[in-house]
Amino acid sequence: MRARLFIGLSGLLPALGHASELDGAALSAWWGVPFAGLLLSIALCPLLTPIIWHRHFGKIAAAWALAFLLPCAVFFGSAPAVGGALHALVAEYIPFIILVASLFVVAGGICVRGNLHGTPALNTGLLAVGAALASLMGTTGASMLMIRPLIRANDNRKHAAHIVVFFIFIVANAGGSLTPLGDPPLFLGFLKGVDFFWTVKNIFPETLFLCACLLGIFYLLDRHYYRNREDELPAAQDPTPDSPIRFEGKANFALLAAIVGAVLMSGLWKPGVSWSLFGVHIELQNVMRDLVLIGAIFVSLAITPEQARKGNDFSWGPIQEVAKLFAGIFITIIPVIAMLRAGESGAFAAVVRAVTDDSGQPINAMYFWASGLLSSFLDNAPTYLVFFNTAGGDPAHLMTQMAATLAAISCGSVFMGANSYIGNAPNMMVKAIAEERGIKMPSFFGYMAWSCAVLVPLFILMTFIFFR
Repeated sequence: MRARLFIGLSGLLPALGHASELDGAALSAWWGVPFAGLLLSIALCPLLTPIIWHRHFGKIAAAWALAFLLPCAVFFGSAPAVGGALHALVAEYIPFIILVASLFVVAGGICVRGNLHGTPALNTGLLAVGAALASLMGTTGASMLMIRPLIRANDNRKHAAHIVVFFIFIVANAGGSLTPLGDPPLFLGFLKGVDFFWTVKNIFPETLFLCACLLGIFYLLDRHYYRNREDELPAAQDPTPDSPIRFEGKANFALLAAIVGAVLMSGLWKPGVSWSLFGVHIELQNVMRDLVLIGAIFVSLAITPEQARKGNDFSWGPIQEVAKLFAGIFITIIPVIAMLRAGESGAFAAVVRAVTDDSGQPINAMYFWASGLLSSFLDNAPTYLVFFNTAGGDPAHLMTQMAATLAAISCGSVFMGANSYIGNAPNMMVKAIAEERGIKMPSFFGYMAWSCAVLVPLFILMTFIFFR
């Protein structure tokens, strides 16, 4: 049976090398149902059916992927269906998941021991450090590294939920906006051809403005709680008395530097050597980058002391969930991107018109809010891809003549992932860790009350300052 299946697939290989892309103008909006269904499943199932979701999320993602691939093969032939899936997986998904996994494993091998006294000034400083680290080691890596020391520093205080909420705002989202390493949407842009340093050159003012405002608001709020005499427990009841800070698994800092260097190399070194695999263009520098990142994973697993990973409660569950869900996302988004690329001729012409004025010019404020609002409740990585392609999908044009539009898409996708617990993967991870440590976190809608009160007014102000 397996031999016959292999022979059948082998017969497809010549066709896959010349597989034509789907014609977005010929697709109806119904082809976007699997993509929307998967994103809604990610958003709602953990809340409505948590047991079923945590046991079967991989199967649910696979079912939505098949809901696109099988009808595509029936209506357009096996070559576009299988060829499109191979292109999405080889050219985009595999490099994406290798980077996320390498940052997850390496950052998970660095454990911060010791404890400091959580004053408003110290807490604000820790949030600022976390924001700076987020663009270097990713929002997931920085969140996992910094959240436990921050909680330990404040475990003698009765009011600590606001500290974690602002941690999600700043470290798990806004801080990761300056490099492709910082947040998955920006790395997808990098894979599409956006220069490594483009973001830091073009959205540094927006990032500085948002982070500075959030840090200032947090300091004033934390000082209010800290000055309340009832906020602190008696010194004798402090669960973790102050002690010097030290690091375990310090060798992983060198591996983080290697990851940064490998990603930089793939963006700057262009030897002109490439191959074609099933019609997918593969370049030497990208292969070398991925090999270095895979090597960093194995080296980290080999050299990191066991107690360091135990101290971080390291497990493979989060990265397995990301890997399975994004495999489905990268496949189901294929027809959506094709329809958006078709512009006014496609089924999503209304989306194109909503972010474009009568003269055909982009409305940057609409790009900022449209990408941001979707990123608030759906995953921000596919949201970025959707509007990247709505704006034309040509990285050279977007980085130059449409730089303000690409900046609006980037800011909306990264910043507004903080609007809800489900807007960005680290949000839920940080919430779970805080609750394990005894902090009573706001409910789903309680958290959104915080984001509406703090973030939304800042986003409105940013619209008038940066995206007019």
